[in-house]
Amino acid sequence: MTYHSEIAKADDLIGGHTGWDGIAPESVARMRLQNRFNTGLDIARYTARIMRADMAAYDADPAAYTQSLGCWHGFIGQQKMISIKKHFGSTKGRYLYLSGWMVAALRSEFGPLPDQSMHEKTSVPALIEELYTFLKQADARELGMLFRDLDAAKAAKDAVNTHRLLHKIDDYETHVVPIIADIDAGFGNAEATYLLARKFIEAGACCIQIENQVSDEKQCGHQDGKVTVPHEDFLAKIRAVRYAFLELGVDDGIIVARTDSLGAGLTKQIAYVREAGDIADQYNSFLDCDPVDPATIGHGDVLITRDGQLLRPKRLPSNLYQFRPGTGEDRCVLDCITALQNGADLLWIETEKPHIGQIGGMVSRIREVIPNAKLVYNNSPSFNWTLNFRQQVYDAWAQEGRDVTAYDRARLMSIDYDDTELGREADERIRTFQRDAAREAGIFHHLITLPTYHTAALSTDNLAKRYFGEEGMLGYVKQVQREEIRQGIACVKHQNMAGSDIGDDHKDYFAGEAALKAGGAHNTMNQFAA
Repeated sequence: MTYHSEIAKADDLIGGHTGWDGIAPESVARMRLQNRFNTGLDIARYTARIMRADMAAYDADPAAYTQSLGCWHGFIGQQKMISIKKHFGSTKGRYLYLSGWMVAALRSEFGPLPDQSMHEKTSVPALIEELYTFLKQADARELGMLFRDLDAAKAAKDAVNTHRLLHKIDDYETHVVPIIADIDAGFGNAEATYLLARKFIEAGACCIQIENQVSDEKQCGHQDGKVTVPHEDFLAKIRAVRYAFLELGVDDGIIVARTDSLGAGLTKQIAYVREAGDIADQYNSFLDCDPVDPATIGHGDVLITRDGQLLRPKRLPSNLYQFRPGTGEDRCVLDCITALQNGADLLWIETEKPHIGQIGGMVSRIREVIPNAKLVYNNSPSFNWTLNFRQQVYDAWAQEGRDVTAYDRARLMSIDYDDTELGREADERIRTFQRDAAREAGIFHHLITLPTYHTAALSTDNLAKRYFGEEGMLGYVKQVQREEIRQGIACVKHQNMAGSDIGDDHKDYFAGEAALKAGGAHNTMNQFAA
């Protein structure tokens, strides 16, 4: 749709109604362009097409990987996308990530909670809706400023600038981008997962991430005590999400199947086996069992048979069953293959460290069965990136026979190593990790789950230290406002960012010359014009 075509459509509409003479077609066109998504389903369908195209582009060239940052508030997501457009000119390949961890820690009515699915399940779709409300407001704000510039160019009879601005309006790129939304383990059974997935999609989510943990035993992916479910249970939830997408007409919605098997050594159930070698039998094959003499069977023992042998699975007092140590990678590979064969589109393997060789090794095995398998990967703040990569460099050098006696592997985190050859090489590996992992380990999408949780804490600490200390007001002015002005941070004009100018435009549409507008000569926001 173009600016002029929208004006023409509005003109035709208004002309067909007696008494609508006070409605200006150009104002209608502007309002429509500023709010091009009427529902969350409009957003989900639009962003699903973007994500599918990006997946195809990655299949053709792994350099075309995508990225996102986790955002816990609509304003944070909005400012992230405004910054991306400012610095890179386009939002292409950049998404939003919605972390269940941050919802639990920051958005629950219970107060801060651990990542154990104890928060209100509806708080997640509420955040999806909030994020898109703020992104749509960013569109309205930016287009509103373009419309004001267009009016000024027309008033000055500047034909060149008028043409340039019309072209910019017609080619406008929205801040609305795909969200990968975390549904944890589904918050209940498959029906509960389906109902919640509907809420996600109706709020605008085109991509839902679900994990294979037991819903009521859910743990953060980087903590101990994780318990997985048999494949059939997990596949039922994947199908539930797919049905939700299809029912709501988001036919190309995306499902990310996350496996926590690498760090999960427990299961709550012994899978029901229909025939030897089926999915359930493969799941049970990883159970840690002891051979049993029929004469020694105890009261209450749970027994299974495998290849004609009677076995007793190792069971904890919690009634959980143990997997054999060292089977995590094999279980991850099986999880991933079965998920992709049963409706998932992308994989997520939760690892204990960011190691391209480890991730790539598992992906290579998966691709022997599913050639275009690709991952969403958590560049997690739970990893100590500095220590991990310095140790990786140390180990690689030691294996090559290089002299590493100048370094103490146990204390490589020390600032003493920042400006050393090892420290610099580790930093370079961190810098290129996403690019290298996209090429070598099948990672289509790189995200950081909790970055804005940490940046909010760090920036607040720095401000509090200065403002409440000797610097006083200078602590705010020098470290915040002066930098906002010099770096062109949009929200330095916080009234404008909160919608003051949009409101003034609407007052003008509704009341004309009688409008009492906020953006006059005495608005202190004008101090930031220079």
